[in-house]
Amino acid sequence: MNNNYVAIMAGGVGSRFWPASRTANPKQFLDILGVGRSLLQMTYDRFLKLCPKENIFIVTNAQYKDLVKQHLPDLTDNQILCEPSRNNTAPCVAYTAFKLSALNPDANLVIAPSDHIILDETTFIHSLNQALDFTAANNALLTLGIEPTRPDTGYGYINFDKAAQPGTKVHKVLRFTEKPPLEKAQEFLASGDYLWNAGIFIWKVSHLLSAFQQYASDIYDILSAGQLHYNQSSEQDFINEAYPTTPSISIDYAIMEKAENVYTIPSSFGWSDLGTWASLHSEAPYDEQGNVTNGSPFLLYNVSNCLIRAPKGKLVVVKDLDDFIIIDEGDILLIHPKSKEQEIKKITEEVGRQIGGDFV
Repeated sequence: MNNNYVAIMAGGVGSRFWPASRTANPKQFLDILGVGRSLLQMTYDRFLKLCPKENIFIVTNAQYKDLVKQHLPDLTDNQILCEPSRNNTAPCVAYTAFKLSALNPDANLVIAPSDHIILDETTFIHSLNQALDFTAANNALLTLGIEPTRPDTGYGYINFDKAAQPGTKVHKVLRFTEKPPLEKAQEFLASGDYLWNAGIFIWKVSHLLSAFQQYASDIYDILSAGQLHYNQSSEQDFINEAYPTTPSISIDYAIMEKAENVYTIPSSFGWSDLGTWASLHSEAPYDEQGNVTNGSPFLLYNVSNCLIRAPKGKLVVVKDLDDFIIIDEGDILLIHPKSKEQEIKKITEEVGRQIGGDFV
């Protein structure tokens, strides 16, 4: 039996990618890169190199179940975990662990978001195989740490022990640090003792459930009551009733920052969490003027460092513009300074309050 499993978290709204990402069709279901595959499909394709398709599960909000089936028709209904409420990542991870434990008590699990870019997939899969080998043999909660390339203030950091575990590339995690101010991020980068926290976790489900029992017993107690329901026709009814009563807390706060048996593998495989339009601009191919365009045709005059997305077949003409985001979704046109893109989430909230409907 293949004990390696993957759970892809695909329940977010992606509000910082508004107006392309909407509540009814969030960014994981969009072809953000213009390659003919959605971010979810690209993530699924990537993990097929790690385990068979029947061992890949999607954790999503109940409202996206049909979208998941549309994007990934090879999946069975039992491979789609439907959350009835958004309670952050800890309950989502615990639900997955209980379900897989009922299927295979020896399950060794990778949990990853659905919206990351991985440029070097070969190295990525190699790092995951190293991690799975370690968690299969040790009681370890492991996270892939990304070797930082700049003093980024948008990521959490992992402080790790420079000495690897004997015969491995696995290192003990000393502490997690929240998103730092620039001066602190520069110190982290210069020290060489810190990695970016990518939110990609590897663990045996038995060890993970033990950690929940020890550090997040409220979540454990609520979801363990469904032991007889997991992978049965009664599972969704149990989850619909029990899941909304779990506390809303991240897996980092609930488990990883409390546990003693936390490890990391320093990794470098061309990673981006693709959280914002600016991160897409920094990762996508650009022209000599630093412009990234998606759609066609475009006529650009004295335009630089811009990200422009428009429906195919719609002529877009832009003149004398630098460092802007231009997103034309047909029913919404956003023209916004790239340097102030952190305000887009607030704009989305304001649109919801003032206009609402399909615009959010």
